[in-house]
Amino acid sequence: MSDQSQFDFIIVGGGSAACVVAERLVRDARARVLLIERGRRRANPIMSFPAGYMKFLAKDTYLSMHATEAQAQLDGRGPIVPQAKVLGGGSTVNAMVYMRGQAADYDRWNEAVTAPGTAGNGAWSYGDMLPYFKRQEDNDHLDGPYHGVGGPLKISHLGHTSPMTRTYLKTMQELGLPYNPDFNGAGQYGVGLMQHTIDWATRRRSSAVDAFLKPVLDDPLLTVETEATVTGLRWEGGRVTGVDYLAAGARRSATAGREVLLAAGAYQTPKLLMLAGIGPEDELARHGIALRVRLPGVGANLQDHYEVPVVATTKGAFGYYGQDRGLPMLKAGLQYLLFRSGPVSTTGVETCAFLDPEGGETDAPTIQMFCVPTVYLDRDVLGTDPGHGVTINSLLLRPKARGRVTLRSNDPLADPVVDLGIFNHPDDLKTTMAGFRFARKVLDTAPMRDLIEREIFPGPEVTSDEDLARHCKRTVKTGYHPVGTCRMGHDADEEAVLGSDLRVRGVEGLRVIDASLMPTIVSGNTNAAVMAAAAKAADLILAR
Repeated sequence: MSDQSQFDFIIVGGGSAACVVAERLVRDARARVLLIERGRRRANPIMSFPAGYMKFLAKDTYLSMHATEAQAQLDGRGPIVPQAKVLGGGSTVNAMVYMRGQAADYDRWNEAVTAPGTAGNGAWSYGDMLPYFKRQEDNDHLDGPYHGVGGPLKISHLGHTSPMTRTYLKTMQELGLPYNPDFNGAGQYGVGLMQHTIDWATRRRSSAVDAFLKPVLDDPLLTVETEATVTGLRWEGGRVTGVDYLAAGARRSATAGREVLLAAGAYQTPKLLMLAGIGPEDELARHGIALRVRLPGVGANLQDHYEVPVVATTKGAFGYYGQDRGLPMLKAGLQYLLFRSGPVSTTGVETCAFLDPEGGETDAPTIQMFCVPTVYLDRDVLGTDPGHGVTINSLLLRPKARGRVTLRSNDPLADPVVDLGIFNHPDDLKTTMAGFRFARKVLDTAPMRDLIEREIFPGPEVTSDEDLARHCKRTVKTGYHPVGTCRMGHDADEEAVLGSDLRVRGVEGLRVIDASLMPTIVSGNTNAAVMAAAAKAADLILAR
């Protein structure tokens, strides 16, 4: 490629949203597209195995580990937050859970982009979004009003479940939760097996690259630059016309005849906007950046899912501890290669429950409770060793707290400052503690109780509100779902960065198409929502 290149569209970032939009622009619009991804072009082939991602969870190979600001409300902790750095983004490295959230989540989006007192429809409601989910989906066992078959994205159940998973399912029903065969159907409430972005026929990951980008990768209209970092936006008057970037040690630039589309994620997308002079005036002035467009909401409204564990040892091997090394690993690998079955055909996290531990309405659960059939804690949480056991994580679905992304400096190669704001709203800690107490009840209810040896983290002596709050602050971790830092909204909303068409306010030729656009986080894993929103973004772009 020459130093100056001409395209119709430039997509900054190569994650799920970028793959969806790039495919549509090339296939349907026959547009010339440059996609720029800072990570590698390909992941290790092991990552295509359902269990393969676990080999890289604690490594920096395909993840950028952002150190966050120390949180006073977490007694000084600054939890680590990772972001994917590989083509396909989170869809290449995640646990492959396919979860859309609740219908009300998208109705809230629609309310956010619809001006008060108007009868207009912002076209982001659940009814508007459901067709996008269905068209993308090729479900191996579900069809009907909520699902699609024949789409590019393969959805299935896992090829293996552990004894602990099956025990969790029965225990939750003993506690009164109904069995829910489809969390992406009429409602979330209940316990069940999770659907995953895995091809049932091959038992391999169906990433956004596999599903959307591969069919056009060899098209001469598409140029994919990997291990390349965008350093700035190019302007002509009030219009963004291209980007500057670094690749292979050289400075390069590229021009977009139609639009630049930001898909760098909820941390990097607002950083790029602020570096370009788009954002809060005081933040830009602090770093000597000239203000082009005042948008105080850039970097604000950061939301994520946060979860807290309770860990117990078990009376036997009912999960996956030790299956990733030695003879068990060799046996499991051979079983998978020969028969596409066994422990390698699972992500290790096979089931969850949606509930409200505070006894609220069942149509809007507040907690997603995962059963991890081993002892599992994040790398920055100390307190117990791996072993045969079970970890039950209570994940807060709709936090009221908001964080913020700001600039560390005006150096485009510096990571942004991530201030999570975890538990800076008292209701979030209250609901999390209620979820933790319910998780303990699960451990103490048959048939789960019959497998449990003892609680080891935080330990049965931790019972008071003060001690439980301390445990939550010490162990709370990201659900790997950052969103919202360039949210869309109606014209009278001063904090909105985007309109309902995803154009950056006050700027021509620039849109945001990634998870940053969400006004509020969805009630579940975010990858499905990102891909569906990107499909709608493609329609908005092509409707020009």
